[in-house]
Amino acid sequence: MEHVSATAVTDAAGVVTGWSEAARRLTGHTAQEVVGRTARELLAEDPPQSAVTALKGTVVLRHRDGSLLTLVLDACPVRGGDGTPTGYVVTGRRPGPTEPTLAGQAFQQASMSMSVFDTRQHYLRLNDMACRVMGVPEEALLGRFFADTVEDAEHTRGFLATLRQVAETGRPARYESFAGAPALNHEHAWTCEMWPVREEGSTEPAGVALAAFDSSDQYWARQRLALLNEAAATIGTTLDVVRTAEELVALLVPRYADFASVDLLDWVLGSDEPPTVLEGDIALRRVAHGSSHEGTPEAAVRLGERDVYPAPSPPARALREGRAALSQAGEPDFMRWVAERNARAPAGRSYRKGVHSVLAVPLKARGTTLGVAVAVRIAHPDDFAEDDAVLGEELASRAAVCIDNARRFARERTTALALQNSLLPRGLPGQAAVEVAHRYLPSGSLAGIGGDWFDVIPLSGSRVALVVGDVVGHGIPSSATMGRLCTAVRTLADVDLPPDELLTHLDDLVTHLASGDRDDEVAELGATCLYAVYDPVSRRLTTAAAGHPPPAVVLPDGTTRLVPLSAGPPLGVGGLPFEATEIELPEGSVVALYTDGLIEDRDRDVDHATDELCRALTARTDTLDDLCDTVLKAVLPEEPGDDVALLLARTRALGADRVATWDVAPDPAHVAATRQAATEQLAAWGLDEAAFVTELVVSELVTNAIRYGEPPIQLRLIRDRTLICEVSDGSSTSPHLRRAHAFDEGGRGLLLVAQLTQRWGSRQTGGGKTIWAEQSLEPTEF
Repeated sequence: MEHVSATAVTDAAGVVTGWSEAARRLTGHTAQEVVGRTARELLAEDPPQSAVTALKGTVVLRHRDGSLLTLVLDACPVRGGDGTPTGYVVTGRRPGPTEPTLAGQAFQQASMSMSVFDTRQHYLRLNDMACRVMGVPEEALLGRFFADTVEDAEHTRGFLATLRQVAETGRPARYESFAGAPALNHEHAWTCEMWPVREEGSTEPAGVALAAFDSSDQYWARQRLALLNEAAATIGTTLDVVRTAEELVALLVPRYADFASVDLLDWVLGSDEPPTVLEGDIALRRVAHGSSHEGTPEAAVRLGERDVYPAPSPPARALREGRAALSQAGEPDFMRWVAERNARAPAGRSYRKGVHSVLAVPLKARGTTLGVAVAVRIAHPDDFAEDDAVLGEELASRAAVCIDNARRFARERTTALALQNSLLPRGLPGQAAVEVAHRYLPSGSLAGIGGDWFDVIPLSGSRVALVVGDVVGHGIPSSATMGRLCTAVRTLADVDLPPDELLTHLDDLVTHLASGDRDDEVAELGATCLYAVYDPVSRRLTTAAAGHPPPAVVLPDGTTRLVPLSAGPPLGVGGLPFEATEIELPEGSVVALYTDGLIEDRDRDVDHATDELCRALTARTDTLDDLCDTVLKAVLPEEPGDDVALLLARTRALGADRVATWDVAPDPAHVAATRQAATEQLAAWGLDEAAFVTELVVSELVTNAIRYGEPPIQLRLIRDRTLICEVSDGSSTSPHLRRAHAFDEGGRGLLLVAQLTQRWGSRQTGGGKTIWAEQSLEPTEF
């Protein structure tokens, strides 16, 4: 008998009277253990049928080792002389591959798609769910090669490879795919568990069983999570409003939508305050859009163009309600909005008939509405659902924060740049000492505007001060600090302090600003500064630095070198001295002062950048302005990470024909002779009209030097853009202007000097002091 595995004999009551050797091998029970017992005692559960009926059909027996064994039983009666059954011969066999056993019924009725293949990927069996997914009955698939039963064989290449791998290796495997099913409307995600099937007693796979689970929900959940993770990494890479909007559109198209756009309220791109209420028709400005298909009306609203959205439209609803607005094909508002878009679109750029779903999500950050993001589905088969709205709101929320950050950064940068430009010198004063050119480039990095500054300050005696500085930090606080330091340098320069002393006072000021009169809360504040004074008469440059790069000098013969400075500490460190360096320069030398942004960057070698600077300074150009541009182009990287200030000064010299000097004996009797010598010099210069005032100034200053000062005494006249009279002596005591009383015989000299000249003052020198006064000259006189 086919598939017979065992034979047993029972009496009419079902008591076992005979037990074959095959039955022992199959069940593990010996004849001695079974004979005399009812056969139903071997069953796993007591059946509700009679003893004989229970021995027919598919039954589950309990093996001697406790495991369960499924058999198909058949009972053949043994009849007596009267035809009444006196016993039964029971045969048992394992169920065949198509046997309608309980296990087979479970296979057939399983809620998952289950299939059995041979080792060559031909169908052996399918359950009802598999047939439903495939859309055909089992008879149409049995014996057919799997690849012949699907339309997209390319898409199933990985599935077949995994199926073949299980058949060849005998090891279970898992395969995940996202594909369509012939009988289903949409694409689904599938998780397929595959395992080998072996014949009894064989170690080689005879086929492969497959169970496929519809994991679409889990798949889309993972896709949404991946999209959110990607949004965190790709949106907001720059502090630029438009670029951030473009990044959001690039993320949405094509995975989430076939078309997407970002429109912002006008105030976001300007400096106005946000509107308190959004009602009725709402005007927005298009900043970004993108499409994965031809035929979308992105050109209906051009980039940068202002558009008005009617109140019933999805974008206007989303802005008013503050939440995502879903709109599907067939809804009146949806159809009106699509028709309006199509009417405005150029020829060939209208929505195709396939448009079926729109999702508008407000861009809100920190409680403020910035604009709206719109997503449209055309070729994508599914309409936007509530899950998509939740995901859209999450993406829009992240993008809105980045857009708001970019907006705030742009506003702060604009404010800082305006403050910076208002504090930097707009027009440098005309003077004879140097010819100057300058450049200031604000930083384009995320850090914002820094605190770089420069200045050119006229000093007494036709000298000029050249200053560059850099405040630590970025933004409005750095710009404000830069303004305070710039003003402090001008004030200290007006006192005519030497460079090293000026930096010492400036260091004290920065330390005081940092403390802020609050011992428990010390702000971080620091700066670097380079202060240089050039004297066109002596052609000497005196320089001192506070943590700043040294200046470069280009001599008339084309050689370039850095001024050897004893670099002092940055401003604000306090307690350390500053030292001045003095060099003599030939006329026509170019002095380059700059901030560290020109030569320092995280990816650059400072020494190499300094060499590039020195080479660039030797370029032949028509003007200093051209040389500034040449230097910046040669030395700066494409995207400098810090502000850059560059100040170039070409030195001039006042020759002996424009300077007259007399040594004065400390005797009042020599005042008249000195006054007469000055008058004669003015006549030689053709400045007779200035003689009267000059005589009074020379007489008063020389007399005071003889009376109150100490030898040696010297008078010097300098013919520059102004006429400068200087009297030096060996005393360090500075004069003070005071108002004489009606009966005082003296005390009116310096008052007369102050009234008759353009300005006057005093400065300390290495050997004493110098009192000076300037008179303005007519252009013809100069």
